[in-house]
Amino acid sequence: MEKQNLPVIEVRNLKKHFKVKNKGILHAVDGISFSVMPGETLGLVGESGCGKSTVGNVIMRLHKATDGEVLYKGSSVLDSKGNESMDFRKKIQIIFQDPYSSLNPKKTIQSIMEESYRIHNLCSGNERRERIEEIIELCGLEKYVLDKYPHELDGGKRQLVGIARALSLGPEFIVCDEPVSSLDVSIQATIINLLMDLQKKMNLSFLFISHDLSVVRHISQKVAVMYLGQIIEMAQTDEIFANARHPYTIALLSAVPKINFKEKTSRIVLTGDVPSPINPGEGCRFAPRCFLCRDICKTQKPDLKEVEPGHFAACHFYEESREKAREMEAGRT
Repeated sequence: MEKQNLPVIEVRNLKKHFKVKNKGILHAVDGISFSVMPGETLGLVGESGCGKSTVGNVIMRLHKATDGEVLYKGSSVLDSKGNESMDFRKKIQIIFQDPYSSLNPKKTIQSIMEESYRIHNLCSGNERRERIEEIIELCGLEKYVLDKYPHELDGGKRQLVGIARALSLGPEFIVCDEPVSSLDVSIQATIINLLMDLQKKMNLSFLFISHDLSVVRHISQKVAVMYLGQIIEMAQTDEIFANARHPYTIALLSAVPKINFKEKTSRIVLTGDVPSPINPGEGCRFAPRCFLCRDICKTQKPDLKEVEPGHFAACHFYEESREKAREMEAGRT
């Protein structure tokens, strides 16, 4: 298969477990698979603690994978060494969630931007300064910012610096780890639109990690929903929002504020306790909170299977989920 037809990033059965002293093994990421094609954005959503950011950190090799594979255009990222590893690091970058703690407070923005060029021995002197100025301006910042320290900039500008730094080596794939969650709504819109413009100009691929469904719907072509370390539903964005099949996804979507006030619906409120990710049981991890839960759900884990063309869900009773949800939203149960 030609490389241009391969996914930019392919994740196969990826696992990341942490040992918790005197308690057992925390299954932060537990056997997930997905792919991101050139120019595509995959939105990875789920509540806090489900393992979204850990996925991004393992892809970036900030955490060592417990098991599984991460492939960049068919070549292993996790097993790469030497020059091959350095090449991967140029092509795969990350935008961190916190635009303040991710920037060295003791360095100017110029020095922060130069660091990646020094590590990879790319250009020097005036050429380096010119390239940095071009990237800074491409990200909507003025040149004077280069002489400032991070604390002298507001949150929006700091995050734009983070984006510029991620773009400095000409990457093809960027992990966006909740890049707008700590910013004002107006600044969020500016940065999201900037990312979409840069994607078109540079043919970038994104793994966009977020808990904000409205942002994910705006920027993503495909959505994967995580729950306690596992992907429980995945499909094209429009399909997820119009025809969700997993009870957890349906409950998440019911919580999204609706503009049409004439539409009388009730939010689906989940009851029960969230299971511990430490030594989880064999059944469905959503079972204690699920409105479709039956005995089989407590003992047998449902596989992530294709329930419709291009639409995957991990639920024993996915065929009943939509109708049951309509009844709950209408207040009939």
